[in-house]
Amino acid sequence: MTIEQTLKTAPLPTPKQKTYPIKNAGELDPLLERIGNARCVMLGEATHGTHEYYTWRMAISKRLIEEKGFNFIAVEGDWPDCYRLNRYIKGYADQDKKSHELLRDFRRWPTWMWANWEVDALLNWLKLFNNGKPANNRVGFYGLDVYSLWESMDALVGYLQTNDPKAAELAKQAIRCFEPYEEDPHKYARSQYSLESSCRQEVINLLAEIRKKSPVYDSDPEAALNTEQNAHIAVNAEEYYSNMMSFNDNTWNLRDTHMMETLQRLMQFHGPDAKAIVWEHNTHIGDARYTDMQHHGMYNTGQLAREQLGEKDTVLVGFGSYLGTVIAGKEWGAPMEVMPVPAARGGSVEELMHRTYAGNRMLIFDRKHPQKRWNEVWPHRAVGVVYNPLHEKHGNYVPTILGSRYDAFLFIDETTALHPLHIQPDGHLVPETYPFNF
Repeated sequence: MTIEQTLKTAPLPTPKQKTYPIKNAGELDPLLERIGNARCVMLGEATHGTHEYYTWRMAISKRLIEEKGFNFIAVEGDWPDCYRLNRYIKGYADQDKKSHELLRDFRRWPTWMWANWEVDALLNWLKLFNNGKPANNRVGFYGLDVYSLWESMDALVGYLQTNDPKAAELAKQAIRCFEPYEEDPHKYARSQYSLESSCRQEVINLLAEIRKKSPVYDSDPEAALNTEQNAHIAVNAEEYYSNMMSFNDNTWNLRDTHMMETLQRLMQFHGPDAKAIVWEHNTHIGDARYTDMQHHGMYNTGQLAREQLGEKDTVLVGFGSYLGTVIAGKEWGAPMEVMPVPAARGGSVEELMHRTYAGNRMLIFDRKHPQKRWNEVWPHRAVGVVYNPLHEKHGNYVPTILGSRYDAFLFIDETTALHPLHIQPDGHLVPETYPFNF
């Protein structure tokens, strides 16, 4: 029986699950106990534009860093932009700037995912936490995503021209190959679909040279890591964009494989006892084997982390809400706007939680002894950067076995839109509740 068929036949259970009310960071103790000595904690979100998902992830991350010694936060963002933030919070660069000034440099749509006041508050906390600590004890902030082909190439040329002229020439050759496409991934994708010349060999040659020489890139902290990562992005982004127009290759799997490989590279860089916090959408961190994704041949970072790092070392935390507001765009590249998130549809995870509990709740799952209710299939809301509330009843729900997809779940009954830096007319104003402590 498929997960879709199970969904149609699953009976509506009577809610008896013991849960934990959550109003502030001090009530996260059951989650910290569940995490225990795990080395990788993945924190999800049901949308890319909800204030409470960011602030609760920040609260969890602070406690993991302070109480359990986690080494870095890795997010669903571009490496070059996030690496600049990493150097800032560690005191290596841009010390004459404010964090919100660096965040305003995020220009790739959807800018609001990281250029927002919630992330600004996190960065300022991280910078203060790192102050005065030895370099190897400072907490980092990195991007896992694959999209930054041109930005990574530019970063490589800028660094290699001074530190490795031979590799710099290979980087320039790769850039010259991509020049006809005017930094437009869709132009490159269309060229590959029509079997025009590829730039793949150029980026592979560049990566091979950099991997051979990476031990000598020691002009500043993390230079070798940054250089090799940008070269990996060039290779993987080229493959990703080459397959954008294909009906046979799964770009989703390519992207999540890249993000997992990047996470593994970061953990290796930080040593055998490294501990990682990951911020991504639920669709990336919630184990794909317990959704309908598996029937489409798709996997994600949550599944890969459990398989590669081990289930004892991996804790997946999902998020959801019943209603509220969100930042999103009506189509790709459209202006961001505050949109309503309607009440969750009947029979969904979110509707059940709202109907059963008064207020916010946290569920901790025991996968060895699952509760029957959370071992059934339920529709679970997922909102992306492109959203139309009018289509809520016809989409935006993923069939999910909640107690297996996640190790814990935070339900926020009513949520609000986050605070983007680029939004008009008040994106430049610091929100009254900043820095959002609770």
